[in-house]
Parts: sequence; C-alpha cells; structure tokens
Amino acid sequence: MRTLFIFSCFVLFLFFPCGSLISGQTLTTSSDDGAKVAIEHVLRTQQEAWNRHDIESFMQGYWNSPKLTFFSGATAHEGWQATIERYRSRYTSPGHEMGKLDFSGLRIEVLGADAAFVRGSWLLTMPDGKTPHGLFTLVFRKFPEGWKIVHDHTSAAE
Repeated sequence: MRTLFIFSCFVLFLFFPCGSLISGQTLTTSSDDGAKVAIEHVLRTQQEAWNRHDIESFMQGYWNSPKLTFFSGATAHEGWQATIERYRSRYTSPGHEMGKLDFSGLRIEVLGADAAFVRGSWLLTMPDGKTPHGLFTLVFRKFPEGWKIVHDHTSAAE
C-alpha cells in the first residue's frame, strides 16, 4: 500500500510540477512565449506608426476584413474600411491631431495556437498638453501573414 502511495505521488509530480500546484499557475509553452513576443511586436509597430502620423501603417495591425469589429464608447464599427475611416475622421481631419501614443500595462493571454486576448492602457499626449487616455481589450488571431487584431474594444476615461 505504501509503495502504491509513493508511486502515485511520483506520477502526480511528473505530470503536475509542484510550482504549478502550489501557485495555481498553468504552464506556458515556448510557442505561447513566441506568440506573446509577436503580438507585442504588432502593438509596438502600431505605436511607432501612430507616432509617425502614419494611419495606413498603424492599420496593418488590424485584420483587413469586413468582419473586423471595433467598439468605442457606444459605437460599433464593422470592417477594416469603417475602422480606418473612423481613425481618419477623428485624428487626421482638419482641426484634429494624432498626438503621441503610448501603450502600457500589456497583458497578453494566449488562448490557443491561433488566438490571443490582450488588455492594456493607452495614452495620447497632444500638442496642446491634453492627455486623453483609457483602456483597451483586443482579440488577436494568427493568420498566414501573422498575428492580427480581429476585435478592438477601446474605452476612454472621463
């Protein structure tokens, strides 16, 4: 009986490392780490494009599809074209500035081989000193051309 107990404990420790049992955390794979790096790269590339005032390059991080969804406030936009038009009207039309964009507090959770969930904060520093800011939630999917945002829900602080 004692031998069976010891053998059972050994098997448990083989399949469930004690660090995971004690902390309640799940193990991540190297592919998860690679996905996280790739997704963060998409976001940093978007941030750099924004700060160059290059909306077209910024939009390369989004899935170029009519099925892309973008929620902001109480408004939902469907499709890549509607999303870029929203950005253009809000940030590049006369009297509107893009400012300097910073993302922070990124939390990337890989959901599978081709899906991830990202949360974070955004901050715009405008030339007039105003600093609009808020939170975002993104859903990413992996396509043959790389990771793309398929859903963006952005909120602004009041």
